[in-house]
Amino acid sequence: MRKYWSAVAAIVQKDIRSELRTKEMVASMFVFAVLVLVIFNFTLSLDGETTLTLAPGILWVAFVFAGSLGLNRSFASERENRSILGLMLAPVDRSALYFGKLISNVLFMLVAEVFLLPLFMVFFNLNLLAELEPGAFALFLLVVAVGTLGYAAVGTTLAAIAANTTMREVLLPVLLFPVAVPVVIGAAESTRLIFQPNPFFGPGSWIRLLAAFAVVFVVVSWLTFEYVLEE
Repeated sequence: MRKYWSAVAAIVQKDIRSELRTKEMVASMFVFAVLVLVIFNFTLSLDGETTLTLAPGILWVAFVFAGSLGLNRSFASERENRSILGLMLAPVDRSALYFGKLISNVLFMLVAEVFLLPLFMVFFNLNLLAELEPGAFALFLLVVAVGTLGYAAVGTTLAAIAANTTMREVLLPVLLFPVAVPVVIGAAESTRLIFQPNPFFGPGSWIRLLAAFAVVFVVVSWLTFEYVLEE
């Protein structure tokens, strides 16, 4: 078991070092998400009440599009350099590669979201810390974390599938968006209810649904990832 998690940690460290050198994944995710926010900001005329209603959907659209762009790159370097063959030949269960890539993808998505959230508040004139009920902002961060985990859980597996094809940039969104619909809807609805008055009474069922799908996606991906890597 110790050897297994050492392999997971080694994969995460490799991805982090590679990203620190190139900065291509987080930077591209951040720029793409900012462009999405700019487009929505200039095309929608929102007042205070309308903003709180529509902002959750806009925010998660930006998160989802940026996440899909990052997931597309998660296996690209391994496929391009054929280093995926070395990872597959390593004397450890192949699910370790899944968990390593999953943790890396979640970290990169969260980093992009941390930088994106202040810009979101500036573009849409929202001060979430002031406008939300006490403790609701912490609940919102929980939804962001669980939603990101659920989206990355299924996205990591589908990115590995798409990486085996010549049209991976097109194929991944086609595969990912329909499967990830429950996570996106659960995250957006939870966020919308948190932004409304009495945020602790409405979103509970949506948060439980979101967490359930995140767990299901992680377990199913863990069980099937060994076969996903095959040509």
